[in-house]
Amino acid sequence: MRAMIGLCAAVALLAATPAAADCDDKPKAGVDWSECHKQHLILRGMELQKSKMAQSDLSATDFLEADLSGADLTGATVARSRFKDANLAGARLDKVYAYRANLTGANLSGASVAKAELDRALLPGAVLTGADLTKASLGRADLRKADLRDAKLVQAYLARTNFTGAALAGADFTKAYFLLTRIEGADLSASVGLDQEQIAESCGDQATKLPAGLTAPPSWPCPPVEEEAPE
Repeated sequence: MRAMIGLCAAVALLAATPAAADCDDKPKAGVDWSECHKQHLILRGMELQKSKMAQSDLSATDFLEADLSGADLTGATVARSRFKDANLAGARLDKVYAYRANLTGANLSGASVAKAELDRALLPGAVLTGADLTKASLGRADLRKADLRDAKLVQAYLARTNFTGAALAGADFTKAYFLLTRIEGADLSASVGLDQEQIAESCGDQATKLPAGLTAPPSWPCPPVEEEAPE
């Protein structure tokens, strides 16, 4: 009897245990690649909605125009990966390591990108409306003409980040770190959380629109930025 009870308990435990990730599974919606090594793959245009890729190494993988809406990439490594025109709406990208990742034109609306490392990432024209970038590191990231309306950039690291021509209405910059942050031509008039010290450390021009009560410093405009040679 005791043996039977023990067997039943073991079966119940196995049934309650979540299925482990199978790194050999083919790419598809809902695939579980958690903690897998998937570097240098070509996944252009793939349907990967709600996939699980937390803590995975996806370095230099090509997700061009892929659908990753609702996917979980928490803590994943996507350094130099390509997400150009990909759909990452509502995705979880907290603590992702995305050094020099290419997210040009990607849709990250409503995505959670808190504490992510996006230094030198390319995000021109990306849609980040309502995205949470709290404490994200965006040093030297390119966000020219990106849509950051209602995005949360609280305590974000924005040294030399380029917001030229970006849409920033409702964006929250409370306690964000500014240093030579490029805001030429940016409309910050409806942004929140900005203070005069942040503006003094930024680089704007006559086309920059500031919130009421803040003024352009005499250091504007800053010298032109030298273009980096491609690697």
